[in-house]
Amino acid sequence: MPIHAMQAAVLGLTSTHIDLIKAAVLGIVEGLTEFLPVSSTGHLLLMEHLLGWGDDSFGKSFTVLIQLGAILALLTIYFGRIWAIATNMFTRWAATRFVIGVLLAFLPAAVIGALAYGVIKTYLFDVRVVCISLILGGFVLLWVDRVNLKSRYHDATGFPLPVYFGIGLFQCLSMIPGVSRAGATIVGAMLFGADRKAAAEFSFWLAMPTMVGAFAFEAFKNRHDLAHGNLAAIAVGFVFSFIFGWIVVKTFLHYVQRHSFALFAWWRILLGTAGIFALYFL
Repeated sequence: MPIHAMQAAVLGLTSTHIDLIKAAVLGIVEGLTEFLPVSSTGHLLLMEHLLGWGDDSFGKSFTVLIQLGAILALLTIYFGRIWAIATNMFTRWAATRFVIGVLLAFLPAAVIGALAYGVIKTYLFDVRVVCISLILGGFVLLWVDRVNLKSRYHDATGFPLPVYFGIGLFQCLSMIPGVSRAGATIVGAMLFGADRKAAAEFSFWLAMPTMVGAFAFEAFKNRHDLAHGNLAAIAVGFVFSFIFGWIVVKTFLHYVQRHSFALFAWWRILLGTAGIFALYFL
């Protein structure tokens, strides 16, 4: 009997209770990590592997839907700005240009993700890949903090169109679990001349089509498993993902204006190192 099953028996928990606990924990992790440069996918894969939560049908179906709460949290916070851009998209060039820029940034990941889906799922969704990516990404964040980058762009809606496309190419790196979508886009934007706040804010804008597209694609690919999903567990995970995703979106931009990425960098390095130690020595 697995350790978590024995613990559940001792505590008198049923499988339903365990599923709800898993949903709550994974929802919190998703909400806290999705918009930070620490890799939500990497955290979820590590947690499922180390705690033995990824081997049942619950883990396979639930993780497909877990991003939905975080997506909706972001959309509710940005609804006013999204509506303003949508209503001006055909009358004002600035709004049209920004929509084109977001689509250009989204395009590389959409194409490569669709073409390489099988390869990514088969060969890259491995906890060793996650740990190595977390560590390397942590050192990249430390490097970005220390290098003297020249900031030329201070508004996420005003980057040149080639810069948007370049950021989209950087986002493709996040298809490697552990790299972090937010981290890749923020670093890419800063290397192209965006300041820290504008880079972080554009990572939010780019998250909208990217996460919605990834969610729809994953849900379609796993539609047969999802048909038998635990609705109560999905609801719990959705609520926790929404709440903690909302908190992160509301606070992250203020944080990066006043602080470096060192906290996230060292967290990545420590987590990746601890994961490798657990895999090979425990």
